[in-house]
Amino acid sequence: MKKSLAVSSALLLSIALTLSACGGNNNKNSGSENTGTNGSSAPSGKVEQLTVAFPSTSPKDLQLIEDAINKITEQKIQARIHLVPISGGEWVQQTNLMLTSNEKLDLMFVSGALYNSMVSKEQLIPLDELLGKYGEGIKTAVGEDYLSAAKVNNQIYAIPTVRDMAADYGITMRKDLIDKYNIDTGAIKTLDDLSNVLKTIKDGEGFAPLIPSSPGQTYLDNYLFYDRLGDGIGVLPGYDNGLKVVNLYETQEYKDLLSRLRDWYQQGYIMKDSATNKTTTWELIKSNKGFAYFAGMKPGFAEQESQAAGTTLVTAELLPAVAMTSTVTGAMWGVPVNTKLEDKAVQFLNLMYSDKDIVNLLDWGIEGTHYVKAQGEENVIDYPAGVDAATTGYNMPLGWMFGNQFLSYVMKGNDPDIWSKMSEFNQAAKRSKALGFGFDPTPVKTEYAAVSNVITQYEMPLETGSVDPEKVLPEFISKLKAAGIDKIIAEKQKQLDAWAQANSVQ
Repeated sequence: MKKSLAVSSALLLSIALTLSACGGNNNKNSGSENTGTNGSSAPSGKVEQLTVAFPSTSPKDLQLIEDAINKITEQKIQARIHLVPISGGEWVQQTNLMLTSNEKLDLMFVSGALYNSMVSKEQLIPLDELLGKYGEGIKTAVGEDYLSAAKVNNQIYAIPTVRDMAADYGITMRKDLIDKYNIDTGAIKTLDDLSNVLKTIKDGEGFAPLIPSSPGQTYLDNYLFYDRLGDGIGVLPGYDNGLKVVNLYETQEYKDLLSRLRDWYQQGYIMKDSATNKTTTWELIKSNKGFAYFAGMKPGFAEQESQAAGTTLVTAELLPAVAMTSTVTGAMWGVPVNTKLEDKAVQFLNLMYSDKDIVNLLDWGIEGTHYVKAQGEENVIDYPAGVDAATTGYNMPLGWMFGNQFLSYVMKGNDPDIWSKMSEFNQAAKRSKALGFGFDPTPVKTEYAAVSNVITQYEMPLETGSVDPEKVLPEFISKLKAAGIDKIIAEKQKQLDAWAQANSVQ
């Protein structure tokens, strides 16, 4: 989302936790053949216990999963795993308390929104040397370029999970209305094309067809023609721009987009109360009050959204796939400074990226109890007879969180080849020239708070077409400058230049 860091980290995590894994695996070799120690046999010595924390509710059968994981880890790395789920709303407060009180904590989920702050507070240990000893599976699964995206001060403090590492931006639409009006989705390639489609639906159905992607989001939050460089306060147009940071709100592209949104609003293509809407996208779709919404997409996205919406949806790409620091570092794992078992922690982390049995225990639970293999399928699963998502004792579909999602089974009804397609998607995506750069706003924290407040005041009404940009945009820019945005951009440019020099980026 193109929101400033004034948005609470707890909220970001809560939003992230509403996502569900597509499920799937196209890898025919079981990662459980790996030892988690670069191919060597399990080390000798006593069995240690690792405390592993992540944001989630606690399913009824969590202890069964923990016991099953420990049967593997005791043999492979001589460690037992204690899983500690913490609700998304309490994650930031609880983990801060654990870290500051030096409570036992050996491995933890790291949100990209908090990553740089945690590094600057020295809450995570550098992992480069440990990866060299125990992380062969991690390095193979993640890949060098995406692993490097997690570097801060030229060191790796957290490992990105293997999932969609990039996003393409486009429009998601109801198939029933696409079919009704015989619309060719393959011909929707630009905003002009989309404008024609919105007119068709508005004229035919009578309601405003374009709705927000979710409450609190604007129509430009999921139409990123630039690298946000973390927060959107100073951006890189075209994901390159010769590494010159600019004020997004002063660009011609931004002004043109606001003018288009205002026109759509006045034409009745945009929901009138978008700026204050509290109704979810799915509720609007189901109640026939919406047709389409912008989204950051990936392979399997239409199927995933269709399941959530309760009706078939289709997509059209408007901006091609791109990988940025934010898309790579959104979900990671790190070793907190509290640990006295960093070697064991990284060995278990390596299993999360290389051991198929560990991955699927975390993603789906125990075979025969929480899922069964679909007949004739090696990597497609279904719920056992008499069990569904609502009644299973282990419903925690967070495959995007638990290490290597590409080793995860596919739940029946999804594309069985989703992970091979996702891998191709990641590899083919354009890389932002600033991939791996992370901004530290500490030197301009006073201006940062003031600018964030101005953005909160103006961005939503402007980016929903609710106000006239000819009148309001100049006022917005003036207040941003008064709050100190130029100083923030200068500091971001300084840090980006230093990063580019340190990483030999031209």
